[in-house]
Amino acid sequence: MLFRFCFISFFVLLISACTTAPKKSQPLDPNITQRLKSMPLPARLPIPVDQVKNKQLKDTWGASRSSGRIHEGIDILAPKGTKVYSTTDGLIGSMKNNNLGGTVIWILGPAGTWHYYAHLEGHKRGLKEGDFVKKGAHIGYVGNTGNARHTAPHLHYGLYLSGRGRGAVNPYPYLR
Repeated sequence: MLFRFCFISFFVLLISACTTAPKKSQPLDPNITQRLKSMPLPARLPIPVDQVKNKQLKDTWGASRSSGRIHEGIDILAPKGTKVYSTTDGLIGSMKNNNLGGTVIWILGPAGTWHYYAHLEGHKRGLKEGDFVKKGAHIGYVGNTGNARHTAPHLHYGLYLSGRGRGAVNPYPYLR
């Protein structure tokens, strides 16, 4: 009888843990958002992948992709699990998954720029939407999620000047 009670209790606990609704997105703090928008975007940004040097970067901007798309970013190759850092101070705008990027992070940075980190193996534990991060803060790990699941692990880093996913510019010159 005790075994049956424990089994049922465990089963109920398991079901409730698996069906808990995801946390709602935190709205971005309007004061910090305004402060970020008033800051200029630096001409140089640090390479967001641990131990990767300038000479290892390859400009993959504009390369052909599936379905007639062009590559809106730079791919930075590194072993799976390598730490990924924020290139700028900013607010975590989104940490959702999507079909192309897999596990991603969007960060709102200076001048209202959006910084896109895709194909992550995972996010840094404890990081959540709405958090303020400093330049150089650990945010995730290199992976090959999304449409990169059959490629070498890498970080796809994108830079957008006109809103999240709008006004893509080549981030390569900023990282050199």
